[in-house]
Amino acid sequence: MVADSSVQPSLLQGFPVRKMAGGVALAGELPVARVLVDSSLPHLDRPFDYAVPAALDQAAQPGVRVKVKFNGQDLTGFLLERLAESDAGHTLVPLAKVVSPVPVLTPAIRELSAAVAARYAGTVSDVLRLAVPPRVARLEKDYPGSLDTGTAEADAAPPAPPGVSAWAVYRTGAAFLRHLAGGGSPRAVINPLQGHGAAGWPHLLAQAAAAAYAAGRGALVVVPDYRDLDRLEEALNGLVPAGAVARLTADDGPTPRYRSFLRLLAGRARIAIGTRSAAFAPVRDLGLVACWDDGDDLHIEQRAPYAHAREVLLLRAEQEGTACLLAGHARSTESQRLVEARWALPIEADRATIRSTVARVVNTADSFEQERDPLATVARLPHAAWQAAKEGLERGPVLVQVGRAGYAPSLVCDTCREPARCGHCQGPLALAGTSSLPQCRWCSTPAPDWKCAHCGGRRLRKGATGVLRTAEELGRAFPGRTVITSSGDQVKATVSAGKTLVVATVGAEPVAEGGYAAALLLDGDSLLRRETLRAGEDTVRRWFNAAALVRPAPDGGLVVVTATDPAATGALLRWDPAGYAQRELSLRAELGLPPAVRIASVTGPRAAVEHFTGAVQAHLAGEAIAVRTAGPAPLLLTAPPSGRRSAEDVRTLLFFTYGQAAAVVRALRVTRAAVAAKRTTDPVQLRLDGVDVL
Repeated sequence: MVADSSVQPSLLQGFPVRKMAGGVALAGELPVARVLVDSSLPHLDRPFDYAVPAALDQAAQPGVRVKVKFNGQDLTGFLLERLAESDAGHTLVPLAKVVSPVPVLTPAIRELSAAVAARYAGTVSDVLRLAVPPRVARLEKDYPGSLDTGTAEADAAPPAPPGVSAWAVYRTGAAFLRHLAGGGSPRAVINPLQGHGAAGWPHLLAQAAAAAYAAGRGALVVVPDYRDLDRLEEALNGLVPAGAVARLTADDGPTPRYRSFLRLLAGRARIAIGTRSAAFAPVRDLGLVACWDDGDDLHIEQRAPYAHAREVLLLRAEQEGTACLLAGHARSTESQRLVEARWALPIEADRATIRSTVARVVNTADSFEQERDPLATVARLPHAAWQAAKEGLERGPVLVQVGRAGYAPSLVCDTCREPARCGHCQGPLALAGTSSLPQCRWCSTPAPDWKCAHCGGRRLRKGATGVLRTAEELGRAFPGRTVITSSGDQVKATVSAGKTLVVATVGAEPVAEGGYAAALLLDGDSLLRRETLRAGEDTVRRWFNAAALVRPAPDGGLVVVTATDPAATGALLRWDPAGYAQRELSLRAELGLPPAVRIASVTGPRAAVEHFTGAVQAHLAGEAIAVRTAGPAPLLLTAPPSGRRSAEDVRTLLFFTYGQAAAVVRALRVTRAAVAAKRTTDPVQLRLDGVDVL
């Protein structure tokens, strides 16, 4: 594509074919540079042609960062390719500067970024902000030399293929690893049985990456957070040379992240591990892409176009013909859809192996436990759970999983049980500590004289108990025992094998040396009652993640779950994540809900949303495509605090099949670009396949 006079009138200045204004010479060969300008405006999501001055001929290579004049402004961008001539039909503005001679945008990442932008109806520039980390100029002086502080490099002789000890307990697990080590590209979904020890998931993924490395290929593994990343990096030690691994995460800071990026770009490292943006890592000769716990919402980028790391890896696996491995203690419905479509094969253990490897699970709400303890369904800590904690503390650490952080994260009226709301902004009231006044969780305004708007009551009671209050109560129940909390910004990665109580919020459970003796999964019904389509799926995933940290049943490992939903608890009791995912996907398909179908959400002021969706439907009508819509519906039912989304905003949902996806997404992109160019309505937020919109 070329420059358009309607958006770049300054390009219409004539100059001789080989001379620019002022007599500056152009490059002798390939004097035209095609540049993608860094702009989030949808109607500018295309390349523009610029002239290459002779002085920049050597530095202006495809993939480098450049600076250009665009409509009177200095903007950065990426040089995509050099051409012999332009079909713009007018004189071209010269490149202003080559910011860096390092070709940070490889052809493979450029193609992947375009595919991601097309899938999520976004712009390529937005995707490239995720794919290419911010520049640290002083590191580029060593490129393409060694950028590693260690002694071993990726071009060292590869070690022998790793053993299959962590994979041997799974049917076809060893075959998958041999296929990978032999240079093949198998695609599989696996649900590891253990989250600790030598058979834990970090060793499974590390051995898979080492198998690809032994075959002379690269590997890419994406995990949700830094704790998982640390464990994976430790598991890779000894399997591959130290310099072969590059770690990519924003938590490490810009300098280590860019150093690792350059090492991968230069081929000095062949295995990339990191969090969600690492899915774009420039790994050479890529042979394997893997994602751990793809159901975790940390894999979703929080900036446009809101891409999910799993989907980026799937696109990359198709694009580069690599092996693909999706792993998690539980199975997401998206992974199950791939299995049922035979795009990926499941790797599973037989029932005898499962029974000898995982902990025994007890549900306090089943009929047997209710006969023994009639109050089990109403007590937060039933007798069976208390007994499990007591006996478990004699053998080692005990994990207590709770649903909420804080002390008393929600309050209700003691008379009518309606949620207590702030009189200033209508936000929820909570207690920050044992002696604190109730205060708003949104605007922090104290409410010493609170009065219920429904019944006039003035007494409050706790609607939920947080991790701090739970730790306080357990400390009184088990005097003399050490109680450790892990939640919020005080998340612990590991705990010792001592006889301690570890109280953690969901997702913040530390790993115990040798595994936990027992685990209590509290607040299950509260988690399952959340107003989201994925409440059950997400709760089951968090249960499996915690239960996998417990010792096997033959070693006395016990998990106690306190929830009444038979489908969710049954999956944990049977240790059947695949069965639960299959059931959920079947229900979604029957109801026409994601991931059985795709979904687009349009959010913003009512007039803007109606105008946008109307334009999309008119565009699709021309192609004889009809999509199911829901809305517009108010986004918020109560007034939000200052600075949050307007209470007048609405949301419309568009449901469409995978067969319709290409045409629908194309219509969304075209409409978004047209609306942005005309500026006749307020902007809207467009998200595809967002897990938080239902």
